[in-house]
Amino acid sequence: MRRTSRLARVAVGAASLALAATACGGTSGESGDGDDTKGLAIAYDVGGKGDQSFNDAAYTGLQRAQKEFGYKTADIEPTDGETDADKEQRLTSLAKQGYDPVIGVGFAYAPAMQAVVAEFPDTTFGIVDSVVEGDNVASLVFAENEASYLAGVTAAKATKTKTVGFVGGVDNPLIHKFEAGYTQGVKDTDPKVKVLSQYLTQTAEEGGFSSPDKGRAAAEGQIEKKADVVYQAAGLSGQGVIEAAAKAKVWAIGVDSDQYKQEALAAYKDSILTSALKDIDGAVFALAQSVEDGKPLTGTKTFDLKSDGVGLSDSNPKFAEVPGAEDAVEKAKTGIVDGSIKVKTE
Repeated sequence: MRRTSRLARVAVGAASLALAATACGGTSGESGDGDDTKGLAIAYDVGGKGDQSFNDAAYTGLQRAQKEFGYKTADIEPTDGETDADKEQRLTSLAKQGYDPVIGVGFAYAPAMQAVVAEFPDTTFGIVDSVVEGDNVASLVFAENEASYLAGVTAAKATKTKTVGFVGGVDNPLIHKFEAGYTQGVKDTDPKVKVLSQYLTQTAEEGGFSSPDKGRAAAEGQIEKKADVVYQAAGLSGQGVIEAAAKAKVWAIGVDSDQYKQEALAAYKDSILTSALKDIDGAVFALAQSVEDGKPLTGTKTFDLKSDGVGLSDSNPKFAEVPGAEDAVEKAKTGIVDGSIKVKTE
C-alpha cells in the first residue's frame, strides 16, 4: 500500500504534467532566504491550525512551498462567529499585500472567494473542497468517498462485534460523501455489519468541526452500542472520537492526514488503525508551484484514487494484523480505479 509521502509526490507530479499578512484573525508569516517576494498564503477553515487533520495538511503544503521557493508566506486563523464579509476582507487583504496564490481552506470560503476574485485578475486563488468559477481560480476537490470506501472495507474486516460507527462533523453534502463511501465499503465487504452514523451539528458555526467534546460524546454513545471501529470526518472534533476509542480500547479511523503520525495524537496512536487520506498538502503545493512556474492552475482539479490524490494509510503495524484487510483493500482499490466499483456520494 502507498503511504502519505507517495500521495504527495504523485499529486505534484500529476499537477506538473497538467501544466505541460494583516487581516481578520490571527496570522503568522515565514520569510525565506531570498528577498521579500510574497508567495503562498492560506486562510484556515474552522478549527484552524492544530486540528491534526484538514487544516494542518494545508499548512504542510505551505511549509513545503516556503522551503522550496524561499519566499514569504502567510497563514491566517479564522475567528469565532465570523461572516462571509470577514472572509472577504481576509482574502482581499492577502491579495492586496501581494501574496500569490491565495488559498481558502474549506468550502466555507466559496461565497467570499466568488465575491473577490474578479477584483484581482493577476492573483491566482485556490479553494479546497469547493468549486468557484473564475479565470484565476483553481478549485481543488477530492474523491473523499473513494478513500472512505477503503476505510469501510477495513472497518468491516476489523470489527468483531459486527457494529461500526461513523461520526461526521457537520451535516452537509461534503461530509455525506465520507459517510456514503464508508457505509458502502462496509456493506460491500460484509452486509451483516451494522453502521451507526451521527452528525455533530447542522452548521459549522455550531462547532461541528471544532469541538472535541462533541466528538468524544458521539463516539462514546456509539461504543456503548457495541461499535468497535469508529471512523470520524470531523476536523478538530475528531480528536475527541480518537480519545474515546483509545479509552474504550476499540479502533478509530482517522481522516485527511495520517493521524497515526500526528504528534499531538501520539498518546492514542495505537488505537488509530488507519486513516482515509486526502492529499491536501500536495494539492496546495502543486498550486503554489504552478504559480511559481508562471503557468497557474485554474479550473476544477479533482484528486481521486486513480491519481493517488486520496488513499488509505498503513502506518500502524497493527493494520497488517487484521485478517484479510490488506488483500480486501487492494482488491477494492483495483475495482475503484478500473471502474468496476462505483462509489456513491450520497
